[in-house]
Amino acid sequence: MPIHNTLLLILGAYLLGSIPTAFLAAQLARGIDIRHYGSGTVSGSMIYEHVSRWLVVPVGIFDVAKAALPAWVGIHWGFGEAGAVAAGLAAMIGHNWSVYLKFSGGRGLSTLLGTLLILFPWGDVWLLAFLAFGYALKDSAPWALTGIAGMPLLIWLLDGSSSLYWLIGITLVIVLVKRLEANRRPLPPPGRERRRIIWMRLIFDRDMMDHSAWIHRKF
Repeated sequence: MPIHNTLLLILGAYLLGSIPTAFLAAQLARGIDIRHYGSGTVSGSMIYEHVSRWLVVPVGIFDVAKAALPAWVGIHWGFGEAGAVAAGLAAMIGHNWSVYLKFSGGRGLSTLLGTLLILFPWGDVWLLAFLAFGYALKDSAPWALTGIAGMPLLIWLLDGSSSLYWLIGITLVIVLVKRLEANRRPLPPPGRERRRIIWMRLIFDRDMMDHSAWIHRKF
């Protein structure tokens, strides 16, 4: 496959992933900027909390499809599994840093689910189980991170391909960078409070311990 075709696939995946589904849904349904509610992420979870519980279904499906489609194209149009992984990661980067929202966005879990749906469906089962457990405990962020970090074990147990290790390894880096960057939310000055916020963001994906207060805030 010529390199320019692969680059076009990656660019197309990034632009597709950049479509800010949750932002558009919030604008159309309630006329609000979802980035100023709750965690500030452009995500289905914020749609669920601040716009409409039923609307999270089409938003979630579209966000999953944004990565599933490029990954499917990569597999079925001769780009190989490595090309499909690159396309899925490009869609995730677009979802997290959307060119249409001045490079703000979501956290990438839905796009990871979309890529896994094509390349490693058991990974979806694994990650959704961790998310469900976290949801039951009313704090899914640390469990989502645990599910991603632990997925190489599942890949090894099921004799998955080497490309899947690259997918999960790079995904973990993207997720941690996005949590720390937090849509450019400023950090406190250097010191103990700054270290505390960095720790909170990396593990709990927020700046305070009270999860309910965090997701229900408006700013």
